[in-house]
Amino acid sequence: MRTKSFWLYLFLTLAGIVVGGLVAEITAGIPALSWLSYGQGFGTEGPVILNLTVLQITFGIYVKITVSTVIFVALSLLLGRLVTRN
Repeated sequence: MRTKSFWLYLFLTLAGIVVGGLVAEITAGIPALSWLSYGQGFGTEGPVILNLTVLQITFGIYVKITVSTVIFVALSLLLGRLVTRN
């Protein structure tokens, strides 16, 4: 049962991140709702390239956390608690 709840919470967290990012992009141009797109990003400046002559591997990551992402992740996890309560 714990494995099911882990996968449910992982799915709900990822869904909250995606929906929150979408809402942040949509509301960025609306003056009354632009606060939802306020956030901070962090990650690598550019791609990190590991060249092994035979194989070239490129690494890079950038994460942007916005207000709407935090709100939607919290809402999705609350939904998960309501669903798993029964």
